[in-house]
Amino acid sequence: MAHQLNKPNLKELENILNLRFRDKDILLTALRHRSCLNEVKNKNLISNERLEFLGDAVLELVVTDFLYNRYQDRPEGDLTHLRASLVCTTSLAKQSRRLHLGNFLLLSKGEKLQGGNNNENILADLFEAIIGAIYLDQGYQKAAEFIKKHLLTNLPNRINLPQVKDAKSYFQEIAQKKYKVTPHYATLEEKEEEGKDKFTVGLYLEKKLIAIAKGRNKKEATEKAAQKALEKIKALPH
Repeated sequence: MAHQLNKPNLKELENILNLRFRDKDILLTALRHRSCLNEVKNKNLISNERLEFLGDAVLELVVTDFLYNRYQDRPEGDLTHLRASLVCTTSLAKQSRRLHLGNFLLLSKGEKLQGGNNNENILADLFEAIIGAIYLDQGYQKAAEFIKKHLLTNLPNRINLPQVKDAKSYFQEIAQKKYKVTPHYATLEEKEEEGKDKFTVGLYLEKKLIAIAKGRNKKEATEKAAQKALEKIKALPH
């Protein structure tokens, strides 16, 4: 049955964000996960997906501009890897948890029961939606300040590539250099139901299976398989 959503404490959230929104509805929209729309009486409400789309673009521009100016001696490839590590799902979800943004999420009852308030993908999307809301209500400069404060304040003066590259890219470089082989990935199992371990992926060097990992999607399972391969790289044949 449709019901009226409980309104989150926006003043408390504004205190956490250290911002005062002129249009509170924009902030409220950023908190509204699509799962809750079927449970509300007001059919004019929209989810945070459009704000997430906008926030993603603002985030990429701010991070790219910052890295371009900060690391003037590094080539495009290095900057791409660093940017990917900063704006990945895990990184954004970590910031959402640190700011306790999940406490303000508007979710369906079912999504709440499944732990939606702590779901990594939902929290990462929420962080981007908040950025989109800040951009619309406060402007580019405020959005950039928020991003720099929460993602870019503790970056080292020099890039340590093994720490910032995604595991898939890093393992591919090692495999090509050390074994003259490009790794490839194969889906070993795909469950019909949605869930934490929907996909099982195998990482191969030619025909040799090197690592197996599971994930909610192919990208996550692939990245985990590459990470496992990196951890056992010393045990691989020369």
